[in-house]
Amino acid sequence: MRAPIMTWMRQRAGIAHTSELRAAGYTNHEMRQAVDAGLLERVRRSWLVSAQCSAERRAAAEVSGRVTCVTAAKHLGLWSVADERMHVAVPSSSSRISAPGRVLHWSAGPAPVARFAVEDPILNVLYHVGRCLEPPDASAVWESALRRTLVTLPQLRRTAWHSTAVDIVLEMVGALSDSGVETAFIRICRSCGLDVRQQVIIDGHRVDALIGDRLVVQLDGFEFHSSAKDRRRDLRQDARLALLGYTVLRFDYQQVMFDPGYVQQTIVSAVAQGLHLARRR
Repeated sequence: MRAPIMTWMRQRAGIAHTSELRAAGYTNHEMRQAVDAGLLERVRRSWLVSAQCSAERRAAAEVSGRVTCVTAAKHLGLWSVADERMHVAVPSSSSRISAPGRVLHWSAGPAPVARFAVEDPILNVLYHVGRCLEPPDASAVWESALRRTLVTLPQLRRTAWHSTAVDIVLEMVGALSDSGVETAFIRICRSCGLDVRQQVIIDGHRVDALIGDRLVVQLDGFEFHSSAKDRRRDLRQDARLALLGYTVLRFDYQQVMFDPGYVQQTIVSAVAQGLHLARRR
């Protein structure tokens, strides 16, 4: 028995092309009735949406496209940059259209997409991220997808990207980076000629980065430990390392991502003072 049209729409997250509805057995008359009753709204003539439809999916339907790039990354819970615009992938054969408040991506990603899909698959999301963002930011998004096991590194390496920009991001992606902020920190250090070891075990505990023998860097990500219990644990770890003869520097997301000059100068000053060297007895 066929489900009521609104039940079917809820199963489709509140958005569908009229061709899909007809294929499911719903008539044009039933669609018009739902529209006239205010249950559905027609978008760009051939798309129908209900109140359940997200703003992102609606924005995609308005240009017959798919949610992609940083907009899709945020929806998937990946590390993301501060960009409130809607990023939408549109077919390369589409006529050039004006879409205020939206970033349109015309190039085709490596993964095939269903004709009436309103969201890009993860490989295409990463493809557009790689072409849209600066490499350090793009690589942070890619590593976030790896950590959430949405993709694997071998899968990324076997994909035919056909994009120089994306290839650069692929080269930057490292399996050891624990967060987008860590990726940015490593690039800050390497830009001034410092070698950094990541995820080093010291006295049975893991630290984010070690410069030389004795300079430990701990990084608090965008969603860093916010409870008093977690903060006390971090302070205990910093104190334990200090008593073992290490210098501990701790940076947060805002400092690494938006004040890299301060981070770089602090690290360089510490190295200039020899704080990265083991003290001779």
